[in-house]
Amino acid sequence: MKAADSHDSGLKRKAALLRKEINRHNHLYYVQAKPEISDRDYDLLYAELETIERAHPELITADSPTLRVGGAPLNEFSSIQHVVPMLSLDKTFTKDDVREFHSRMLKM
Repeated sequence: MKAADSHDSGLKRKAALLRKEINRHNHLYYVQAKPEISDRDYDLLYAELETIERAHPELITADSPTLRVGGAPLNEFSSIQHVVPMLSLDKTFTKDDVREFHSRMLKM
């Protein structure tokens, strides 16, 4: 087996494991309302899968969590309309991320 083949099969396994783990956490969060990890830890798993899929699009599968929303909201949640738009911090992990978000808001 060539080193490149070994690397590719390792990435393929890693992507499959990440998909499985993210799907498990989606189920825990959206269906059971019993998350086991923090949002930040979830975001890191998701970002790792996105990075792999972006670099190796041939590894993207139809069931990838990067291709769909995590899950449907629980029936206990009711919909509301916000008078002021709810703006997202996206995936802010650093002070620079927060500064960039703040700058975007000031421009709005």
